[in-house]
Amino acid sequence: MQIAVLALQGAFIEHEQMLAKIGVSSFEIRQRRDIERPFDGLIIPGGESTVQGKLLRELGLFAPLKEKIEAGLPVFGTCAGLLLLAEKIENDTRSHFATMQMTAVRNAYGRQLGSFYTEAEFKGIGIIPMTFIRAPYIAAVSGEAQVLAEAGGHIVAARQKNQLVTAFHPELNEDTSVHQYFAEMVEQSRL
Repeated sequence: MQIAVLALQGAFIEHEQMLAKIGVSSFEIRQRRDIERPFDGLIIPGGESTVQGKLLRELGLFAPLKEKIEAGLPVFGTCAGLLLLAEKIENDTRSHFATMQMTAVRNAYGRQLGSFYTEAEFKGIGIIPMTFIRAPYIAAVSGEAQVLAEAGGHIVAARQKNQLVTAFHPELNEDTSVHQYFAEMVEQSRL
């Protein structure tokens, strides 16, 4: 199994470290030629969704990655990655991949000072640590998207077929269970 990590901006190294902990190899996508390598899944890290969206387009990565996601490539978006996958962003006129049937709220908890840590139930895993940094949340899911976790009355994780999103940063804690969950999604897609 080989998982590509979008490495244009944000917390991509931490995702690579988590994958290594669970014995999954990864490589970074930084330019167009990187997506010519074979890979079974994609992680879109946290960071700044506007910057990532702009760079994806400028580097010619946007259309081929969107095509792969729509064709069933397993993808895991954290924080900004959630916003890139959201069909609609409530407080932003832009949309990016828009492949997941959900409405997100950008910077929903405020600025950097609104960052926080909690623990909550994640469907199929149990209670896990959740670190939120200038995080979005999911205002609503529809169609085939299903809620996997809620914290403080807001949806903070969801899945729709091959797509997984978290508003929090599982790569910033020691717990590897969310990355393991994604690796199992990737494994299932390969069968």
